Amino acid sequence: MLTLKCEDLSPMQLQNYLQYAIAPRPICLASTVDAEGNVNLSPFSFFNLFSTNPPVCIFSPARRVRDNTTKHTLENVQEVGECVINIVNYAMVQQTSLSSTEYGKGVNEFDKSGFTMETSHLVKPPRVAEAPVSLECVVSQIIPLGDQHGAGNLVLAEIKIIHVKEEILDAEGKIDQQKIDLVARLGGNWYSRVTPESLFTVPKPLTTLGIGVDALPLSVRRSKVLTGNDLGLLGNEEQLPTEGEVSDMQWNTNVKDILDATIGDETNRERELHEFAKELIAYGKVADALKVLLL
Repeated sequence: MLTLKCEDLSPMQLQNYLQYAIAPRPICLASTVDAEGNVNLSPFSFFNLFSTNPPVCIFSPARRVRDNTTKHTLENVQEVGECVINIVNYAMVQQTSLSSTEYGKGVNEFDKSGFTMETSHLVKPPRVAEAPVSLECVVSQIIPLGDQHGAGNLVLAEIKIIHVKEEILDAEGKIDQQKIDLVARLGGNWYSRVTPESLFTVPKPLTTLGIGVDALPLSVRRSKVLTGNDLGLLGNEEQLPTEGEVSDMQWNTNVKDILDATIGDETNRERELHEFAKELIAYGKVADALKVLLL
């Protein structure tokens, strides 16, 4: 494994390693205004949700690695402590990228990128009409992380009003993860798109405790067939099956065929049982897979 000391790397090298590794990152398309009312629009992938009560997002207009200059967005929120965080989806990604161009102060990136300004309800900066979600925010704090090339400036933005396009809602009025069509920033020029094909769910009990991977037999934990994800799902089960439940599983047609075909061949029996258990896990039948593995 390559091991690097940050102190031995230049800001540009650090940026390359970190932005490729810490990804995907959601994109905040921040609209701000300066004291004279000039509008600015700029995207940031150093961005996320950090609190629900109070609702707070943080984004970081970092000092430029190239020449250590600061961005207009930072200067604007220092002058006028308000912003709109516009969430970026696939239909907006090319215009969003264009808005990151370093135009001169006073140039309105809404015009340059072709986005539509929409008047906000509470704050001075306009919101992006094309955005699936826009968050009107009041800046509560700005925390500089340094004064050197690449140093971040954490903008703590408390969300006051949420605007959501109705076409991305489900029947219950909640945001449908498959409809919002989000994109995220990776390293360099790379982006990712959250498509229905790329989505998956991970069961996560909130009121009960999983048995943990350490509760599984050593032969299962060291399986050459099961992956770490498989073990994680098995360890997420609330309890081990009873001896009776395990015994009953031997009459499953597939299990019986494996047991009959591998009499006296323990190595292949274990491998085939593990392969069948893996298939069950893939179909969401984790409890049954655990019974197979404990035979």
